[in-house]
Amino acid sequence: MTDADIRARLNTLKAELEAMDHSSEESRGTVELDQSRVGRLSRMDALQGQAMNQAIAARRRQALQKVEAALQRLDEGEYGYCVRCGEEISPKRLDLDPAAALCTDCTSGKG
Repeated sequence: MTDADIRARLNTLKAELEAMDHSSEESRGTVELDQSRVGRLSRMDALQGQAMNQAIAARRRQALQKVEAALQRLDEGEYGYCVRCGEEISPKRLDLDPAAALCTDCTSGKG
């Protein structure tokens, strides 16, 4: 896979993550607590849904940071090498997760 292919794949992944984050902004917003309009259980459900959506958004932001870091490694000529040990990351691993920063050994704690 060429650098251009990798960059295109990472940019597509980045755009998808940003679009999902933008489309879920409303679900992470403030929950209305007006008892005359919303019952207690409905508010509890809304608060729980809000908390779950905020956690999902946090994981999405982490994934976005991983993608941006991978793009930076690509710019620096370091893409495909483990950031911990410097060994080459398996092409199969990069195919599954193009933003992977660690080799299999370092991910599992062996490296």
